[in-house]
Amino acid sequence: MADLRVTLSGITLDNPVIPASGTFGYGKEFAEIYDINILGSISFKGTTKDPRLGNPLPRIAECTAGLINSVGLQNPGVEKVCEEELPELRRIFKKPLIANISGFSPEEYEYCARAMDKEEQVGIIEVNVSCPNVHNGGMAYGVLPESAAEITRVVKAATKKPVYIKLSPNVTDIVSIACACEEAGADGLSLINTMLGMRIDIRTRKPVIANRMGGFSGPAIFPVAVRMVNQVYHAVKIPVIGMGGVSKAEDVIEMMMAGASAVQVGAANLVNPYACREIIEELPALMDRLGIERLSDIVGIV
Repeated sequence: MADLRVTLSGITLDNPVIPASGTFGYGKEFAEIYDINILGSISFKGTTKDPRLGNPLPRIAECTAGLINSVGLQNPGVEKVCEEELPELRRIFKKPLIANISGFSPEEYEYCARAMDKEEQVGIIEVNVSCPNVHNGGMAYGVLPESAAEITRVVKAATKKPVYIKLSPNVTDIVSIACACEEAGADGLSLINTMLGMRIDIRTRKPVIANRMGGFSGPAIFPVAVRMVNQVYHAVKIPVIGMGGVSKAEDVIEMMMAGASAVQVGAANLVNPYACREIIEELPALMDRLGIERLSDIVGIV
């Protein structure tokens, strides 16, 4: 029988499939159409210290084999997330969660980390230093090894939970940044976040996105994600969560062969709300066809 179990920093997941932050909300809408406890975990919507309305509309643009979003970390703020959203999620999802946090200063990252450290159901804190849709924060901390390491140290000092740093592909050398995070104490890494993209409406001669540019995601970026996951896997000793264009069971296997210990599914959830469930259901038969008994055996075999 196929063994789908994987382990992240001592936390065992029933399978490696995790909805990516920002594509699954807090799980409530998806719980109305299927039992979300089939998932390995959930990386819930990115959380900041203060409430954010996000960027102006329009902030979504379709592309060939993907989409561009510039939502801008819209969320109710960390206090309301802990007081309202997480108790509701706890009623419908019974497994450890991944808390995705972001900030506009080291102090804001620290504040969010301390808040999430108190949440019993949060198993891992995922630190977003790679969002391309906000100014003076997010990706600003993830494009240089020094600043990524600084945020890593700040968050590690604020929590006893495992800390995973979410890295940006919009850099010259992702390996140097990954290594800097590892040296600063990161327990794991998540990659890749969205690539920076832009669309222009040729009729109006204006950008489709009000913010001009946004995060490009979807199947088109999958080869880039596989390449970066593989590079980082061979450069560090900590676990990697792979993501970027994953939309089917074959993508999960490929991403794990590249070095991912678990895999997040992002844009596919917006196209097909059953995407994660279908991937999990298809994995055992695919493993049988490929002669894979345990998913953990294929991590980083390439």
